Amino acid sequence: MEPTGNAEHIRSLHELVVGSSDIHGILNGVTSFACDAMSKVAGENIDCALTLRRRKRTATVAGSSERAVHLDKIEQELRQGPCLEALDLGRMVLLADVATDTKWPLYSKALAAEGVHSALGVPMDLGETSEAVINFFAPTAGTFTDTVIAEAAAFADVAGSTLRLAIRIETVEQLNADLKTAMSSRTVIDLACGVIMAQNRCSQDEAFSVLTKASSHRNQKLYAVASEIIANLSGSSDNQLRFDD
Repeated sequence: MEPTGNAEHIRSLHELVVGSSDIHGILNGVTSFACDAMSKVAGENIDCALTLRRRKRTATVAGSSERAVHLDKIEQELRQGPCLEALDLGRMVLLADVATDTKWPLYSKALAAEGVHSALGVPMDLGETSEAVINFFAPTAGTFTDTVIAEAAAFADVAGSTLRLAIRIETVEQLNADLKTAMSSRTVIDLACGVIMAQNRCSQDEAFSVLTKASSHRNQKLYAVASEIIANLSGSSDNQLRFDD
C-alpha cells in the first residue's frame, strides 16, 4: 500500500520552512509533523525524535515532546539501538518487539521500562556534510507494519529535502554573520591604524605593525587592542598612544 499523505507533508513542511526563524524551529516542527502523521496511520500515539550527525558528532537535536527527546537520548547514552544503526547503515532499522529482541538487550530493557515496546529508525538524505535519522517509538509491539513503515519512509524522504534546505539556509546565514563580524573588526582595526598614523606620522603598514606588536605584547586579540584605542581616543593631539607596556 502506497502512502497517501505526501502532498500534505510537502505543503506542511514548506510552510514550516517559510514560517520558522531558525533551524531549531524547523527541526522541532519536523518531529511534530512526523509524530502527527505516524500517529494517524498507526492508530496510536507515536513519539518522534530526530538525531543529527554533523562534523562526526551525533546528538538528539529535536523531539515531538520532552518524552521523545528523553527516549532518543537513551540510545545515545547506551550507544546501541535502531536509530544509530540506521544512521551508520543508511537504511531503515526496525525493533519490532523489545520482549523478543536479542540484538540490543540493554536498549530493549530500557525502552520497556519507559513503556515503549517497538521502535523504528529511518535515515534521511541530507547530502555530504550531514546525516540524520528520525526515530519513532510506539507503546505496543508490532505497531510498525508494512503500511506504517511505508508512511515513515515517505515522510522521511520529504523531510530530508526540508532539512537540506534548512541546513543550507543556516549555513548561508552563518557565513553572512561571520562576514559582518569580520567587516566590523576590519573597520575598527583600520580606524585604529588611522589614529596611529596620525599621531606617529607613519605609513599604514607601519601603523599595522605597531598594532600587531601591541597585540602580541599584551596577549590580546588585534580587534581588542584596536577597540581600546578607539575607545580611549580623546581627540587631543598630545594624547599619544603607548605600546611599550
